[in-house]
This record gives sequence, structure tokens and C-alpha cells, in this order.
Amino acid sequence: MNRRSFLLSLAVVAVAGCQNAHRLTKTEPRGLRVLSYNTHHGEGVDGRLDLERIAGVIRAANPDLVALQEVDRHARRTGGIDQTETYARTTGMHAWFGAAMPFQGGEYGQALLSRWPLQQPAVIRLPGSEGREPRIVVTARIDIPRLGYIRFGGLHFDAGGEDADRWEQAGALLRELGKESVPTLLAGDFNATPESRVMRRLLAPSSGWVDTAGPWAAPTIPAHSPRSRIDYVLAAPPGAWQALESKVIPESEASDHRPLLVEVRLLT
Repeated sequence: MNRRSFLLSLAVVAVAGCQNAHRLTKTEPRGLRVLSYNTHHGEGVDGRLDLERIAGVIRAANPDLVALQEVDRHARRTGGIDQTETYARTTGMHAWFGAAMPFQGGEYGQALLSRWPLQQPAVIRLPGSEGREPRIVVTARIDIPRLGYIRFGGLHFDAGGEDADRWEQAGALLRELGKESVPTLLAGDFNATPESRVMRRLLAPSSGWVDTAGPWAAPTIPAHSPRSRIDYVLAAPPGAWQALESKVIPESEASDHRPLLVEVRLLT
């Protein structure tokens, strides 16, 4: 299959880079670079806490949109700092943090980074069993110059061995994000492999969601020698997006996941 001709039923835009974005004309094709990264609260597989190392991975990928999972805010284990503010400052991107739960005197959750301002940010709480870590989706609307509004979200599903909570979380996600027709991208750690019933539910033809990885699908964990694919960028609605490329960045130290970078183009 020709990599550049692979079309997906999705919806997203892309920019080759911040500096080039302002020089593009209306007739030139545009791609949107989307990064999903479970940061393990900034602690690498070498046990070293290093936010600059994570920020360096983000900068090198040159993304337009970023969904970060496992982010601390003012937690004792990570020195009481606001990690989202640190990532915003060190990458030069707009940022927003959504808290999943209180943690060690602060909060623990997810963050969104964007080349453009994040509007109407919100947390969608997902169902889960009592005693399990609370799970959320963080979303925002983004007005991309000359392209209009899209919705961007990040998520982190339950990590338990049994998939009952993930199944319910997938159902809640479909209900919550199926309410509007705005082109949407959803990136994150789904803790489910492609053949699982959870991902089959999310990617069923009736769901309206498509996996952007296409023929480039590759495993993302464990970081040193990836064997499982549990990180994704999904897009909706059908017929709105073209996938240009998807790759797992070969970074094996900064976190226990490798980052996933997808480039897509908005078709409608």
C-alpha cells in the first residue's frame, strides 16, 4: 500500500512546523502533527525524574497538538512543581491540566498542549470500580487559522488486568463525544491492544471513530523493547480526515512508554 495514499475516515489538520504555518496559502495542503505521550510523571526507566528530557522529546517531534498522560501538579513525589506549566514554558505551547484525583498534596491527571489557544477546556469523568484510580478524558476546542474549529482530547483508560472498567469507559466515551459533529482527535493511553474487545468497540463502523495508525501501526510499550500497542490517536467523524503518517518515536529512556506521533489532514 502506498503510504501517502492511505485514506482514513477521520478529521484533523496539520502543520509541518510553527514557522511554516503562517506562510501556507489556502490552496496548499496542511497536515496536523499530533503527539500522544504517557510521561510516567516525568520519571524515566532509569529512575531519573527529568521534565526537560520529556520536553526535549516534545520539541524534537515538533507537534501541533499534544496529549500527555500521568502528569503531576504540586505533588510531593515530583518536588511540588506544576508539571504542565513547566511543559508549557519549555515547549512554548499553550497548555491546560485536567485533574483526575488529589495526590500527595497536589493533583494527578492529564495535560493538553497546543500551538494555538485551548478554548472551553473540560474534564469528562469516566466510570470505574470502587477503589480503582479515577479515569478522565480532557478536551478542548481549538480554532486553527484558515481551518476552523476542531475538538482535541486526551485520555487514559484503566490499567487493570480485567477489562470490565475499560469496557464501561469506552462506552461512556462514545456517548459523551458522539454528541457533536465537530472534527475531533482523541489521543492517549487506552491500555488495550488492537485485538481487544475494548478497541473493537471503539473502532466498530458504527462508532464513528477511526485509528489513524493505518499501515504504520507499531507497539509503544515497554519503552526499551516495545511489544504491545496500547497508545492511539483516533479521529472522527467518518470521511473527514486523511492519515499522512504515523510513527512511534524511538525514545526508550524518558518514560516507560514510547511517544506516538501522527500526522493527519482535515479533508472537510
